[in-house]
Amino acid sequence: MLLKSEGDVTVAANVDEALKAVAQQTPDLILLDLVMPGRSGLELLAELKERDVRAPVIVLTATNTVNAAVEAMKRGAADFVTKPFELDALRLKVRDKLEKRELQDEVERLRDEVEERQQLGAMVGRSDSMRAIFRAVERIAKAEATVLVTGESGTGKELVARAIHENSPRAAGPFVAVNCGAIPSELIESELFGHEKGAFTGATDRRAGRFEAADGGTLFLDEIGELALAVQVKLLRALQERTFERVGSSKPMTVDVRIVTATNRDLQADVASGNFREDLFYRVAVVPIALPPLRERREDIRLLIDHFMSKRAPDKKFTSAALGSLDGYGWPGNVRELENAIEHGLALCDGDLIGQNDLPISIGRTGQAEALREEWRQGGLGFEETVQRFETDILREALESHRWNQTKTATALGITRRVLKLKMDKLGIDEQDEETD
Repeated sequence: MLLKSEGDVTVAANVDEALKAVAQQTPDLILLDLVMPGRSGLELLAELKERDVRAPVIVLTATNTVNAAVEAMKRGAADFVTKPFELDALRLKVRDKLEKRELQDEVERLRDEVEERQQLGAMVGRSDSMRAIFRAVERIAKAEATVLVTGESGTGKELVARAIHENSPRAAGPFVAVNCGAIPSELIESELFGHEKGAFTGATDRRAGRFEAADGGTLFLDEIGELALAVQVKLLRALQERTFERVGSSKPMTVDVRIVTATNRDLQADVASGNFREDLFYRVAVVPIALPPLRERREDIRLLIDHFMSKRAPDKKFTSAALGSLDGYGWPGNVRELENAIEHGLALCDGDLIGQNDLPISIGRTGQAEALREEWRQGGLGFEETVQRFETDILREALESHRWNQTKTATALGITRRVLKLKMDKLGIDEQDEETD
């Protein structure tokens, strides 16, 4: 009677009724009497824990069974009230536990949102620039506007296009990708719009094009800047009117397609030079998205490494020196180059550690040296400290590669074990494991 003013109340006379009620609805809070006919409240508490019921439990108990209430608290109860109790006191406890539960749910929701924001579709990143991309994709996906994704090779332009499709009302429809730069210019028109039998030499059958294949879904035109001017004219008409003709046919065809395009070229410069139609540029660039290169979002490198490693070899890891090289490298090939470097390291490593020597030569020492050099240039390190850092990284890499066996490490470095130990002491490198033969 008291709690009906606080919300919906379900009453159960025993443990079995309570379990049945919990199975049918998720309670926000449970008031539990310890003494009931049949099975006790402590038994119900154990059942609730086993079923992972997360609602806070307030135990009701008589004064002479306080020890049982303490036992209930040990088993996960949130609080207890001794009978007889003041109604207002009980009401306050209930409200307090419900507010804490609501706050906990909000914290978990926000945590889930943060984790989700580190990945959208197959895109991964926690940098400000990538979070802005995620927000833009989620907004753009709901509209039908044509999107132009720009960025260097390897930045993930197709991943953006797929994320737009997967978050759009067209997600159940097809996603069709065309690399305009990989198809010979004499075949691209047929590839996009299809052709009739006999339309040209070798056209032995009628064939539907990519526009038809993408009907009801999304057509992704990658490297659109590579299209010849003659094809650009026909593409412009298809975008404007959503109609086209197959090669060798004069019959117009209509499709319902959302267009996403991408390029690593400067299309505005191509427009100025006459290599790209200005009217087509404004048609495809209704909503532009510019992807940053990996070197401008270095805070995402470790996250991307964890992402790729979790999919390929979750039991393996990089040495600290190898991670330093990956952090410091310039990544001209962007995320694609990083993924390839991880594949390279996995293929060459011996055991569960991937060291600098397992990385591509262009990355290995180069990345780490560049990182130190850049920090020195910016005035963050003095000369002596820079040399010490570099020497420390080399020694750590060697020690990790030989599982901290000093004898084997010294031999590999061409120095005595005594010299190695002196350097370790000087540089503050602690022994991590006992030596093994």
